[in-house]
Amino acid sequence: MPPVRSKKVDAYLSSEDALASAREALAEFTRPGDVGAFIGVEMLADRLANLSFACTMPGYRGWSWVVTVARVPRSRTARVDETELLPGPDALLAPPWIPWAERLRPGDLGPGDLLPHVPDDPRLEQGYEQTDDDDADQTAIVELGLGRTRVLSPKGRDDAATRWYTGVHGPDTPEAVKATERCATCGFVTPLAGSMRLVFGVCTNEWSSLDGQVVSYDHGCGAHSETGIVRAVLDWPDNEPVVDDSLVVPFDLLPAPQGPDGVAPGPEPSS
Repeated sequence: MPPVRSKKVDAYLSSEDALASAREALAEFTRPGDVGAFIGVEMLADRLANLSFACTMPGYRGWSWVVTVARVPRSRTARVDETELLPGPDALLAPPWIPWAERLRPGDLGPGDLLPHVPDDPRLEQGYEQTDDDDADQTAIVELGLGRTRVLSPKGRDDAATRWYTGVHGPDTPEAVKATERCATCGFVTPLAGSMRLVFGVCTNEWSSLDGQVVSYDHGCGAHSETGIVRAVLDWPDNEPVVDDSLVVPFDLLPAPQGPDGVAPGPEPSS
């Protein structure tokens, strides 16, 4: 008798004929070699059961073929209802599906790529509440520099400031730790606008590794405007260079003249 998973097993649904019918159903969409040994029977209800077979396909460790069989009352014949391939407790499974928008990471976007629009992004808030007064609205938009549907929310500013300060733009990088001066005293740093100007500026020194990027005022590098190696001044004046021409061999850089036949003329005959 085959192994069972329930004490109340229908003898007709677990018979050799039922197993043969289940294997025939599986053979319709898979190779016979992909179906292994019979695992057991699980009763789902009266006259309804699942017959399980080991899956031997490569890459499907721990999976099993499951065939659902049933019989009508007073019938001794099992009828195949459906077949499926199901994972077991120790099956090799693919990682959970993550939507494309959630799999993206900073730096993943390429030319032509577009991020999905997030209407309720917590990092943004409404840019300006209209007053229905055209003059007042226009004045506010021009003076405040708005004209955008949404602007940074306090959370968006905090997230950006934390990300910049704890990353390569902050004070804890090896370059900043070894620097002798801070960006706060560098003439190449242009402060940001708004509340960010209290902590951050933009580097404008082409010799710095962070040229064109945001830096915290307590960051630092070797391209600070007020530091660097000062050229040593000699105590005696520079002399004119001395050229030793004792071993110079002069030679003519012009080609030797040639006759009409392409041969250099010989010496003039003596009289």
